[in-house]
Amino acid sequence: MERLVVTGGRPLKGSVRVKGAKNAFTKLMVAALLTEEKVILTNVPQTLELELTRELLQKIGARVSVRGDTVTVHAKKLTSFRVNKLSRKNRIPILAIAPLLHRMGKAEVPFVGGDKLGARPVSFHFSLLRKMGAEVWHGEKTYCASAKKLKGAIITLPYPSVGATETAILAAVLAKGKTTIKNAAEEPEIIDLISCLQKMGALIELGVNRVIKIEGVSKLHGAEHRVIPDRLEAAAFAVLALATNGNIFVEEAEQKNLITFLNAVRRIGGEYKVEKNGIRFFRSGPLKAYDIETAPHPGFMTDWQQPFTVLLMLARGTSYVHDTVYEDRFGYVRDFINLGAKIKVLTKCVGSKCRFSGKGYPHSIEIKGPARLKGAVMIMPDIRAGLAHLVAALAANGVSRISGVEHLDRGYERLDVRLKKLGARIERV
Repeated sequence: MERLVVTGGRPLKGSVRVKGAKNAFTKLMVAALLTEEKVILTNVPQTLELELTRELLQKIGARVSVRGDTVTVHAKKLTSFRVNKLSRKNRIPILAIAPLLHRMGKAEVPFVGGDKLGARPVSFHFSLLRKMGAEVWHGEKTYCASAKKLKGAIITLPYPSVGATETAILAAVLAKGKTTIKNAAEEPEIIDLISCLQKMGALIELGVNRVIKIEGVSKLHGAEHRVIPDRLEAAAFAVLALATNGNIFVEEAEQKNLITFLNAVRRIGGEYKVEKNGIRFFRSGPLKAYDIETAPHPGFMTDWQQPFTVLLMLARGTSYVHDTVYEDRFGYVRDFINLGAKIKVLTKCVGSKCRFSGKGYPHSIEIKGPARLKGAVMIMPDIRAGLAHLVAALAANGVSRISGVEHLDRGYERLDVRLKKLGARIERV
C-alpha cells in the first residue's frame, strides 16, 4: 500500500495547469455509447476513474483508445448489455443504463460504490426511468432494466441531483417525444455534457428555474469535444496557495465556474487576480473566520468544503461549515484534530434549515482558530477529504504520513508530482 510522506511548512509558489474535470469526462465517455460513430474527447486526465470507465465500456463491446489526454470511444457494435462486476466500485455504471436501453433494450450493471459521503439514493434514477417506460429491478448484485423504447415524460426531481439529472438527459436525447426535467442540476459538468450531446445531434434547451427541455431524436452521430477544466482542482491549488502563504498561478482556472468560491477566498483574507488564461492566488493578510454553507450550483460546492476547512482552521476566530448536500461528510475531522485543529461536529443546521434538520445527522462543524498544525499520521477516507489531508499536511509544521493515496489518484492526475514542482516536500513510498 502506498503512502505519502509530507514535510510541511513551506510556501508553494509557481504555475500549474488544471486538468480536465473528473466529474465530466467519465459521463462524456458513457454518453459516447449513444452513437455508433466515434466520439473523441480531449483534455482527459490520466486518473483511476479513466481506467475504470474504460473497463466498463469495453465489457459491453465498445472500443476505447487512450493517447495522452485524448480518449476515443467507438461503440459501433455493442456485444453485451450485462456488466456483472468491475475491478472497483464507483457510481459511473448506473449512468450506462439509459444508453444500454437505447442500444440493446436491456441493461444490467453492478451496484454503485464510491466515496462514503452519506446516502446517494439510486431511487431518483429508477423513478425517472420507470416514468419513461422502463422496467427496473434489483438483481442479487446488479441493477437491471429493460425497455422496448423509452418515451418522453415530465420529470420532477425531488432534489437537484447531478447523477439523476445526467441519467434523465441520457435517457431523453433518444427517447420518443419530448422530455421536461424540472428541478434539474445546473453544474458546469452538466452543461458540458449537454454541449457534447448537442454536438452529437441532440436537441436540448436550458430553461429558467432549473428546467431542461429535450426533444428526442432518432439518431446521434460522432463528435469531438474538449473536457472543461476541473473547477475542483482549480480550487484545490487556490487553497494550497493560501494555506501555505504561497503564490500560485492556476492556468486554465475559469472565473465563471468559481464565482462563489472566489468570493469566499476574499472574505477570509485571501486574494486572487484574474490574468490571461488563468487566476493567481495569494494572501492579502492574515486569514479571517468565515461561515460556509454548501449548496447545489451556483452555491458553494460540497466538494470545496473539505480543503476550505483547512483555511478556516488557520483563520482567526470561530467559523462554521454547514453541508446541505450530504448528511455525513465530516469523517476527516478526527485526523484534523490529531493535527492540532479545534473542531466540533454538530448535528444541527448552523445556517439556514436544510433537508437534514432535526434528523440527527452530523452535517455541520464548528472550527476555532487559528490552530498550530503539527504533522501527524492520517488516512484519506475519500477523494476530496484526501485532498484536504494533503493541504493540511503541507500547511503543518513537521512530517505527516498519509495512507489511502488511491483516493487521491482517482480524482487527480499525478498530484504529488505536480506539487513538487511548486516546492512541496512530498514523497510517495
